Amino acid sequence: MLKEVKCLKIHEGASVETKHEVVKEEPLSLSINGRHFVTAMISPKMKKEFVIGHLFTEGIISGIEELESLQLVENIARVLITNPLKVVAARKTIVSGCGGESSFLDESKLPTIKSNLTIDACDLIAGVRSILGSPMHRITGGVHLVGLFGKRDHKSIRICISEDIGRHNALDKVIGYGLINNTDFEQTFIACTGRISSEMALKCSMANIPVIASRGATTSLAIELAEKTGLCIIGFVRGERMNVYTNRYRTTFSKPEYP
Repeated sequence: MLKEVKCLKIHEGASVETKHEVVKEEPLSLSINGRHFVTAMISPKMKKEFVIGHLFTEGIISGIEELESLQLVENIARVLITNPLKVVAARKTIVSGCGGESSFLDESKLPTIKSNLTIDACDLIAGVRSILGSPMHRITGGVHLVGLFGKRDHKSIRICISEDIGRHNALDKVIGYGLINNTDFEQTFIACTGRISSEMALKCSMANIPVIASRGATTSLAIELAEKTGLCIIGFVRGERMNVYTNRYRTTFSKPEYP
């Protein structure tokens, strides 16, 4: 995940030759049933989880059982799915700063979240704080963090945390991890560091994840889509503050208790 590079560090008028660790960015070429689908620029960890999560959130597969095989050799992923006649249009390269071209901007194709989950504000705050403990984030300042959390015995539990140069990639990775481990997404929520865009909202909705909370902002289109799919969007989770933008019935509020 890290690469040491040379740099000239300047501070208060003085300069010094030094080295600094930066996060790696690599291309991953994905083909489906022998046909190139997309090349994504990603961080090198959790490639398998990314591929599975991306196929799922893009509607290529509806579950891991539709995946016949997945071969990963260096920066090439080859996938066979159970429906060989499925038409898969090639996509452009997904660069690290943005997502791909979502197939679900058509309102008639929007999913509807089916979940009775409610999450207390204390759990959302704890989730965001948990992902911010990433050493990679502290060293480089150059990765997005996404955490998948669930509920067990009325307590929130951490399922998976991923790091990637792209927030969409990191979200696909935790969703892929959940699929591999048979996670019940309707009883989960997402905590993340980056902006909640329309594609982030769509990916959560596709996975039937009812709540996404971020330390950052959200967009107007993400809010519009979330209102239609049933997703609860929460932004600016900082300290004991947050903004609940949509489907506020999915949140409860109690006084935080910190050790």
